[in-house]
Amino acid sequence: MAGKTKTYDILAIGAHPDDVEVGAGGVLIRMKDMGYSTGIVYLTQGEMGTGGTAALRKKEAAEAARIMGADLLERHDLGDTKVFDTPQSRALVARALRKYRPKIVLAPHWDGHSGKRQSHADHIATGRVVLNAANLCRLKKFDPRSAPHEVLSIFHYFLPVGAPPTFVVDITPYYDRWVAALKAHRSQFLNPKKSRDYLWTLETLARSFGALIGVKYAQGFVSSSPMHVGDLFAVTGPLPRTV
Repeated sequence: MAGKTKTYDILAIGAHPDDVEVGAGGVLIRMKDMGYSTGIVYLTQGEMGTGGTAALRKKEAAEAARIMGADLLERHDLGDTKVFDTPQSRALVARALRKYRPKIVLAPHWDGHSGKRQSHADHIATGRVVLNAANLCRLKKFDPRSAPHEVLSIFHYFLPVGAPPTFVVDITPYYDRWVAALKAHRSQFLNPKKSRDYLWTLETLARSFGALIGVKYAQGFVSSSPMHVGDLFAVTGPLPRTV
């Protein structure tokens, strides 16, 4: 319908261009393949990254979104390394939730430590912003120009070290497309000036999650709240293989 904003089944939110690809890219590809509409929202331009510029990272994010089949890519400018859980950042995300009205939101984990080899402070802040924005967008008196919206579930990627996932999703059939989406971020993952092999690290992580459920590659998530289950068999996964 002309003039009507498209809504999405799943909205993945990240602090920087490539966060969603890293933490949930394989799952977004799988959900799109299953017929669900998917969107991506970034809160910064990623301008503080060691490789690339804001303009280059914009192009890379667009290419990665195309590979993943995302229906939406939206970028904001809260400032790379300057994301904080403030009333302003909550309102920005709450308005996006009201605008796109997702059933499921994917976001970085809200806990952990920032620093070298730990989670980026922007990741932790984004997780907290999303949780609080999801509550804010339910309130009738928040921005009366738009209708309240309640997200059904928030699932977090970028789990803290040692934190067990609530659930794990098999991405084995989509692994090659996932890696292609990661490689679209050439300034981050194919940059010869970087000594760390990030693609190897991400493959290793995907294998470790896969090993938890007996598949080759997977991605893990933590639910922000207890999961409402009506059918126990709906959460058991595929029937066990005969050995």
